[in-house]
Amino acid sequence: MPLAAPSGITVGGAEAPTLFARALHCLRTTDPDEKLALTQIVAATWLPRLAAGEHPAADSPPESITTPGRPDRPHLVPPRDVPQRKLSTVEGRAALLHAVVHIEFNAINLAWDAVYRFRDMPSAYYADFIGVAADEARHFAMLRERLRALGRDYGDFDAHNGLWEMALKTAHDVTARMALVPRLLEARGLDVTPGMIARLRSVGDSESAEVLEIILREEVAHVAAGTRWFEHGCATQGLEPVETFRNLVETHASGAVRPPLNLASRRAAGFSDAELAAFAGRPV
Repeated sequence: MPLAAPSGITVGGAEAPTLFARALHCLRTTDPDEKLALTQIVAATWLPRLAAGEHPAADSPPESITTPGRPDRPHLVPPRDVPQRKLSTVEGRAALLHAVVHIEFNAINLAWDAVYRFRDMPSAYYADFIGVAADEARHFAMLRERLRALGRDYGDFDAHNGLWEMALKTAHDVTARMALVPRLLEARGLDVTPGMIARLRSVGDSESAEVLEIILREEVAHVAAGTRWFEHGCATQGLEPVETFRNLVETHASGAVRPPLNLASRRAAGFSDAELAAFAGRPV
């Protein structure tokens, strides 16, 4: 069933006439349910227009956004302070799911920021990241439903802000953003999620494992979109992709790419055999 339009925006777009204004509205919205509903509306409105060849017009340059729209909870702490719990307990499984729910909420904001921030990209770029935002919203809803079934909700555990911090580091350059968010941080999810699925199944939580399996399959396309537009940026700037990616990772997140790697998913997401061989040799 379609969700109702959030307050402050109409489906016809009278109050937010451009794609960039709508993306900013999505990005700034703090309430998770409203953000999900608004994401669905903008995707339904703009994906057909982009498919028909319309190119979004900018009415003003992008603003600097140091903090995206998010609820008061969860409380944000350094990554080392996010507690680890045993999956043999319900509380431990809820804590794990909460961490993934938080990643998905951040991923909605990251997708809308990718739409809002970078202008003069091809229409297909905006279609890709509107689609990513819609997928991430659906993933958030699926995981939140499962978290609630375990007696908890989004905001009940502390979380960290690493994903958005990388967005701030790459706000100046779409090529760097594609390298360091989809191809680095989201691709890391391709590597670690199979292990989470196996651990959840080992303690009898097949329902949570099945949700993560759906998300893992669909995240490959998100990383592939990052690869596609990273390579587009490299071609536009006359950069060699493999070396450029390595240099960006070494500069901003040294050691973040390390075995074990999900080689099949990474290949499906556009990583070359040369890249994968380099990663397997030593951390990048």
